[in-house]
Amino acid sequence: MNRAHLSIRAVREEDLDLVLAFIRELAEYEHLAHEVTATTQDLRAALFGPRPHAEAVLGSVDGEPCGFALYFHNFSTFLGKPGLYLEDLYVRPGARGRGLGSYMLAWLARLALERGCGRFEWAVLDWNEPALKVYRALGARAADEWTLHRVTGEALVRLAAKA
Repeated sequence: MNRAHLSIRAVREEDLDLVLAFIRELAEYEHLAHEVTATTQDLRAALFGPRPHAEAVLGSVDGEPCGFALYFHNFSTFLGKPGLYLEDLYVRPGARGRGLGSYMLAWLARLALERGCGRFEWAVLDWNEPALKVYRALGARAADEWTLHRVTGEALVRLAAKA
């Protein structure tokens, strides 16, 4: 595939409505639309505020934005190096199969290396076989020995109150 028609650029503030639309489409695909409470203001603060917490890029096919990736740095104490964590990667259904998702992953892998990261990781729902197939083909391996734990909402408030 000639990748000349695929491009990636950093999200700008004027793109936030589109990013939020992509987030909602991803949530719909994952059957989690009821969990989306993010607003463009939340994204503006997270991506462009005084202390940005994440970064995002748009992926385009023939100049048309068809997907996005949102990522941030974490840290590996074992490696003693930062890592790049991909929170979300989404490509609209009409653009799937054209290599954009794989191209975005490769672009992020290169960014991780440029930034001195020791690893690049993400989570995927266990039923998302199309994504799992792509990830395996790219050399990713599942870290099945780890179980993700999450504290949100009232449980987060209760836990914080114990400090």
